[in-house]
Amino acid sequence: MGVENPAEQGQILLRTRLCNPNFIYTIFSDSPDSNYSKLKYIMSSSVTEACNNSALLLGPRGCGKVAILEMVIKDLLHEYPDTICVIKLNGLLHSEDNCALKEIARQLCIENQLVFSKMASFDDNSQFVIAMLRECGLAHKTIIFVLDEFDLFTQGKQRLLYSLLDAMQSVTSQAVVVGVSCRLDADQLLEKRVRSRFSHRKLLFLPPSREDLQKILQHALLLPTESSLPRQYVAAYNKKLLNTLSDDKFKDIIDSLCNFDATFNHLLRFLFASVCHMDTKSGFLSLDNFKTALSSIQRQPKLEALQDCSILELYILVCLRRLEGKEQETTNFNSVMKEYKDVHNSFQTTDYYARNVCLRAFEHLLQRQLISLVDNRGHSQSVEFRPVRLLISSHELHQGLKAYRSCPAILHKLLDLAV
Repeated sequence: MGVENPAEQGQILLRTRLCNPNFIYTIFSDSPDSNYSKLKYIMSSSVTEACNNSALLLGPRGCGKVAILEMVIKDLLHEYPDTICVIKLNGLLHSEDNCALKEIARQLCIENQLVFSKMASFDDNSQFVIAMLRECGLAHKTIIFVLDEFDLFTQGKQRLLYSLLDAMQSVTSQAVVVGVSCRLDADQLLEKRVRSRFSHRKLLFLPPSREDLQKILQHALLLPTESSLPRQYVAAYNKKLLNTLSDDKFKDIIDSLCNFDATFNHLLRFLFASVCHMDTKSGFLSLDNFKTALSSIQRQPKLEALQDCSILELYILVCLRRLEGKEQETTNFNSVMKEYKDVHNSFQTTDYYARNVCLRAFEHLLQRQLISLVDNRGHSQSVEFRPVRLLISSHELHQGLKAYRSCPAILHKLLDLAV
């Protein structure tokens, strides 16, 4: 049965877009200064000019290095069919030279419909790869080597990198080596003999700027006017969305999101969660959808754990925070009890419990990992005497107390005095 509700159709369309990196990153493919254009020029020149190239794609995880590379490879395979062979390696699996060379030989055999020998030695595989580079060069076929987690290939003697780059010095070879790494100093990890054969082309991938962020939001969330969706619904949806995107409260949500993680991947997860929370009855993306998505992808387990704590456990945590503020050298249950008693005497609080009840609450906090033992020594000692430390920051504790429905006002005051 087909989906008749236009809101549900729109939701499916938006989900499909957000799960398709090719659609998301096409917005940057038109600019000549984009990493897509630069990388495509480097790689296509090897095909059109029959030369060798190498490049490094550097940047934090989640900034689109692999997505852009896959887009370029897909476009090149479409533009130059039967003239490109792609070999993919990952440093997490193939950082050992012998293993990597065997994997290259295996993929080359599959690509060229040859029989692969599992018993071949390192030298046999090395000679085979060099011969294939030469033959592919004579046939005007470019081999693209993709080395993901490139920094892991620089460990050890770097024989694989040297063999590949040295073979590419031949006039007949026609190949591209593309390294992908989250380490910005990946090129500095290369040995001198390897570095001298590397072209030192580096493309830096960074989290999106404010301008790029606005482009991505509109590109990903606006519904197309030319589609099977009713035009009236599309116009109303797009108008509502643009109003939401320009709202200061929405900008605060995006600021909070970017302060936590500003990468493309994190942004796309946030948008996908927002679309999933869209009300299909109204058919619009509201500010509440984005707020709910933000809270769902930025879960804070410690704050959630605080909501299940008893009032006594909150007192113990605040006392521990006050002792930290006093820069006390060692903190254990006995010192916490002394602080707890001082607080009771000073403010005449009604929440005062017996020592054995406090000890059970203290042990419960240890189990919930809101506090922990400083070291594993002194197993024979009672928990009362073993030093502990607080595993929740003052800011997190302050937020937790605010969110706690029946939190006594005195705890807020005590925490403010401790800061």
